[in-house]
Amino acid sequence: MTLPDLASQIVYGRIGWAIVAATVACALWRGAAPPSRTGVAAIMGGALALMALPGNLSPAWYLGLAFQYPSGLLVGCCLVRLTERWNGARRSGAMPPSLAGVLAVAGTLLYLDAVGFLTSGYYYAGFGALAPIVAVIMAGACALAIVRNHARGIAAAVLGAVVLFSVPRLPSGNLWDALLDPLLFGWAIVVLLAGARRRTARRRAGRSTSSDADAAPAPGPALQPITAEHFTSLKEQVGGQ
Repeated sequence: MTLPDLASQIVYGRIGWAIVAATVACALWRGAAPPSRTGVAAIMGGALALMALPGNLSPAWYLGLAFQYPSGLLVGCCLVRLTERWNGARRSGAMPPSLAGVLAVAGTLLYLDAVGFLTSGYYYAGFGALAPIVAVIMAGACALAIVRNHARGIAAAVLGAVVLFSVPRLPSGNLWDALLDPLLFGWAIVVLLAGARRRTARRRAGRSTSSDADAAPAPGPALQPITAEHFTSLKEQVGGQ
């Protein structure tokens, strides 16, 4: 088990929390249009300046007390979202439902293992001998996805997290800490709940439309225009009587 250097952890924590804070600030933007590139750059610069403050003057100090360090994948997803903001995109692909589902399941298993409902040692396996092998497999899969232009942003985020774990061993030397943290787990849960709410709303709207169509009265026979032939026929019938 190889642990990262403390100085590297501190620098990574300051930069990582600055990226996360800038992403949250952009998400809370309430303007009529997404923030401009100048706005995104200003938000990012301000976040870096705040996190660079010494000691407990830095928000990173308190964030570190509560959450330790952001995972490499959280930082990568935030960078994907900031890139989308930079390009003026409103809809985000930084947390697709497939990734959210995997993170939700993994986070639930780790939590159950941590509180004692499971005794499989999932978290400590992130320090084990299989962790580097899993990291290499994941890195290869992400590189292949990037080459094939399949979900390149998320693949790059996962690849960055794996490289961060493999080379400088950040943030903690544990593979799980590079791929998951409480904030990322919460983000995944919110995405899944929002998707379920949208699907429920669509089903209700579909049932309402179907009910309205069934309740609509059947159309009556179409009215035919009265022509001269109708008057001629009527005269013949009256004359015959």
